[in-house]
Amino acid sequence: MAFKKNLFFVLMTLTVLAGFARNTAAQAAVQSNDPFAPTATTPPIAIDEIWQKAVSKYDPARNAVIDQVDKTIAAGPFRDDYESLQNYKVPDWYKDAKFGIFIHWGVYSVPAFGSEWYPRMMYVPGSEEYKHHIATFGTQDKFGYKDFIPKFKAEKYDPAAWAKLFKESGAKYVVPVFEHHDGFNMYDSSLSDWTAVKMGPHRDLWGDLAKAIRAEGLHLGASSHRVEHNFFMGVGRSIRSDVNDPQNASLYGPAHNWLNNKQGTPLSNDFTYVSKAWTRDWLARSAEIVEKYHPDIMYFDWWIGQPGVREDLQRFAAFYYNASLKNGGPVGVLNYKDYALQEKSAVLDIERGQLAGIRPEYWQTDTSISNRSWGYIENDTFKSPEFVVQQLVDIVSKNGNLLMNIGPRSDCTIPYQVQQVLRDVGSWLKVNGEAIYGTRAWESFGEGPTKVAEGSFHDTDNRPYTAEDFRFTTKGDALYAIELAWPAKPEAVIHSVGTGVVGELKVQSVELLGSGNIAFESKEDGLHLKLPEQAPGKYAYVYRIRFAGK
Repeated sequence: MAFKKNLFFVLMTLTVLAGFARNTAAQAAVQSNDPFAPTATTPPIAIDEIWQKAVSKYDPARNAVIDQVDKTIAAGPFRDDYESLQNYKVPDWYKDAKFGIFIHWGVYSVPAFGSEWYPRMMYVPGSEEYKHHIATFGTQDKFGYKDFIPKFKAEKYDPAAWAKLFKESGAKYVVPVFEHHDGFNMYDSSLSDWTAVKMGPHRDLWGDLAKAIRAEGLHLGASSHRVEHNFFMGVGRSIRSDVNDPQNASLYGPAHNWLNNKQGTPLSNDFTYVSKAWTRDWLARSAEIVEKYHPDIMYFDWWIGQPGVREDLQRFAAFYYNASLKNGGPVGVLNYKDYALQEKSAVLDIERGQLAGIRPEYWQTDTSISNRSWGYIENDTFKSPEFVVQQLVDIVSKNGNLLMNIGPRSDCTIPYQVQQVLRDVGSWLKVNGEAIYGTRAWESFGEGPTKVAEGSFHDTDNRPYTAEDFRFTTKGDALYAIELAWPAKPEAVIHSVGTGVVGELKVQSVELLGSGNIAFESKEDGLHLKLPEQAPGKYAYVYRIRFAGK
């Protein structure tokens, strides 16, 4: 009986392998006659081998980077396991900084349509991007995403002017996207042909910006969305397109089918094919950024939590932390989403969302000034400076940072509306920044009737704040109460400071920043403030409270 079962399984295996060989041979025959023919039925192993062959000339350079990763991990102090990584401590500079600028800029800013996911959506039949692409540029076998690269010239690039604007905004760190899901490197990579140095602008765009940012005294971060490129262009395999042509595999990547659970977030529910060759390449490219640019922050998007990536992710974390210490700086900041990393081992990032209360572990929100996209698109709308300031205040009161994104045009100009929002936020911070920078969360994040919609992708779902909404921060001997709207009458009540006492300390003075000391009265229901008839500024109003004996 056992012999018959074994024979059956052998025969079934041979049948499957034979079918695989026939399908692969048939697909190869079709491809040899028409390189643009759909390849969606090609087995993922065969697809991955095509990509591996296309990038094989970089094997020696990749191996050299991986060797350095292993040596850096071995030198410690962090090991590539979570028993070690959970000992990570967020550096004080990052906790003090509170506000950063995110930059999504790349080849996708050339079509400037839909969103920064244009490279994928232009290959999805029925999508607005697909219809726009054919009407504007032609069919995807005649004009593919790669054909936008010569149009991406960055002819008005002035990194010094950008850095000056970011400084004026009040930001303390800047995080450019070094590579987005499209697979095009905005930096000088030694592991790819498809870089801004070798084509398009013919310039190390982010290398030049890194120098300008540091010249302004700001911290440099680096964002890599490389890992999502494993599947990002896969939709192009279902139609006649240049994604199918093996000649383009080194740009378009393996372009696998994205197999994720449609009911849930694609982390443990994701079953996409991921080869060890892919995660090894991702690790090498991420490490190369660290070695060349020494970023103080490394930001990754959600797919680093995909089960096939996690082993090399913890290797990267140990390497990055050790490398940052070896380079003489404080330990680096590693941003992650969802449950990709153990919560004590890095800094959680909430995309386009907030938290309802104080999180004990430090965290960050990333969102965009643009309401419709992360990269530049035409006819976009933008968040107001009031929205940005109020969101910043709420997040800081809950032990977090705000990373606010902008999307420049392909020629490098930043839309005037975006520049104005950044400058208006900066003007508010010049007056009120002492209630933000260097502060820590108080025993309570705030008070008032308005509750935020917690979680990712809810930041525009919040109701407007009222004059009864306060957020608290603390620094040194001061408690800062930040009122999120100006009251109709020249008075306010802070209920969390009942009878004018915090602990055993009584209120000694209250100053409205931008105006001066104001009269107050302690009552059972809280601290009553006498306000000037006119608001001293815009967006949010800071009361610095000091106590007798402190």
